[in-house]
Amino acid sequence: MNDDAPERPAAWHVVCLCAAWCGVCRDWLPVLRQAAAAHPQWQVAWIDVEDHDEAMGDVDVETFPTMLVARGDEPLFLGPIPPSAVQLERLVERLQASGGAVPGEARDLLQRLKPVLDAGRV
Repeated sequence: MNDDAPERPAAWHVVCLCAAWCGVCRDWLPVLRQAAAAHPQWQVAWIDVEDHDEAMGDVDVETFPTMLVARGDEPLFLGPIPPSAVQLERLVERLQASGGAVPGEARDLLQRLKPVLDAGRV
């Protein structure tokens, strides 16, 4: 390992917590795919909360879509947003510029979702 090599920036995870039965979520999926194509530096994932109920732990998603945004292993946002590409881009840009603060449950959720996130993207 070369100690002089520049450190790679942490990956940005943009995770949509949704449900397949939800019409808003189904409509949101193509928007996420477009965001992933427009921002290849983001690791974008659409997680069905019912398919991954064990990973969700005690996190209860009450409003769809709910987004989890993290820089590497550091969650910066966990909450609902309007299903809008513009709103998503603004959110991530704001977090990239200034960071964020999330409840402690977000860090645990991110760690439980890591195997799913590592397996694929939108």
